[in-house]
Amino acid sequence: MVITRHDEARAVLADPRYVPPPVRQDAPPYTLGWLRAQVSRFSSGETHAERRRALDKRLAQLDPAALRRMAREATLERGGDRTGVPTAVLAAALGVAAPVSLVEAAATGYLSGEETPEADAAVAELTALLGDGPPAVTDLTLLLQAHAATEGLIANALTHADRAGVAGSHRDQGGAAAPHGDQGGAAASRGDRAGVEGLLQETLRHDPPLKASRRVERTTGEEVVIDLVAANRDPAVFADPERFDPARGETPHLTFGHGLRPCPASAHALALAAGVLDGLRATADRSAPLPEGDL
Repeated sequence: MVITRHDEARAVLADPRYVPPPVRQDAPPYTLGWLRAQVSRFSSGETHAERRRALDKRLAQLDPAALRRMAREATLERGGDRTGVPTAVLAAALGVAAPVSLVEAAATGYLSGEETPEADAAVAELTALLGDGPPAVTDLTLLLQAHAATEGLIANALTHADRAGVAGSHRDQGGAAAPHGDQGGAAASRGDRAGVEGLLQETLRHDPPLKASRRVERTTGEEVVIDLVAANRDPAVFADPERFDPARGETPHLTFGHGLRPCPASAHALALAAGVLDGLRATADRSAPLPEGDL
């Protein structure tokens, strides 16, 4: 069953009968399948509650405002190259040595469950670096989420930035600077009415990095797919839902979940994404030519 209405999606997400689809428990140690069986995202019941408490405790040690500053500075230091910044900044804040390339390789199938030799090898290397106990698994979970979801949020926001008139535009998907000196934020100089926050909030509603969420009814085994794009554009909830409008501000979108299992790191993800966009805008401001009167 596919759910497209906002109210029905909220009801499922708030109903304890619906749990995430089970992941296999027999994967070899230190593979992607093994890791997915260790984390809160794919667990249920008391196991989920215990893992979620550990995750919340770790997140409480991270200041979103500091993450935003760090992401801005890192983007500036790289001359506007945003690739891997959220992952690198979060690793530094967590105090762990986790190369971005390994996190990227492991994150490829983290959400989908697609297991590959490359992802398995990356998980094995990251486990050797971080350890295999619950604290290390928690940190690794956060890093994989930062890469799989936050990088996607930034990329999607940049595709909308030009017409929205806010920071970050004319970037390729790899983060390299575009021709003519536009470093990804020139649109900001043409009127930043909604700001970075408005751009990100509307991107979460209109163009979420994760397009669907799945649940299973625990007694019948029926799978329910929540179409987040459709639910976030439900005309019963959002006026003119197909229009991308950063001036909407915060809306009751479901990209960060709802009810029993909301995303625990939404503030941190937004801070990292906003910091990167801040850095892109600052890079563009630095590279912009001076007015003739100042030459």
